Amino acid sequence: MKKHTLVALMQDRPGVLTRAVSLFRRRGFNIESLTVGHSETPGISRMTLVVESEAVEQVVKQLYRLVEVLKVSDVTDDPAVEREMALVKVHCTNTNRSEIVTLTQLFDAKIVDVASTSIIVEMTGSPGKVQNFVDVIRPFGIKEMMRTGRVAMVRGARTHQGSDYVGVEENGHVAAPTWN
Repeated sequence: MKKHTLVALMQDRPGVLTRAVSLFRRRGFNIESLTVGHSETPGISRMTLVVESEAVEQVVKQLYRLVEVLKVSDVTDDPAVEREMALVKVHCTNTNRSEIVTLTQLFDAKIVDVASTSIIVEMTGSPGKVQNFVDVIRPFGIKEMMRTGRVAMVRGARTHQGSDYVGVEENGHVAAPTWN
């Protein structure tokens, strides 16, 4: 099965995220990554979702059934910028501290906390780069790790602006946008 990256614009209202996630749960789709945050337009949130499915069209159709969902795009095959962040707490001793610091610098990561037996590293980059860093640092002993999930934005002039959808409702749904 192929992993698909979907970007959805939705109205920022209570319960929308719960309803969206419930759609996937009821239909047996596994969400690999889910990231939601405010967009450039007040009242509109942007959700990036990574799902493994052969029937991604069905996932998109189900999302559109939610009144608050304004636009859904499968950006899997589009030229896009994808980023993820991880905080990794690594076991650290006086003998391996310099090696961990060197690896952190090689990956353009940041050390955000130092303790006597651990270092917390912030790693931001493409999902592949973050995974490579985790694989390289794992032999030192990962005490804790938290990854944000993927965020994605299509490159170039094509946009998914929330302002294209403000105040243009028809029967509870937003009319088709005009692409910039």
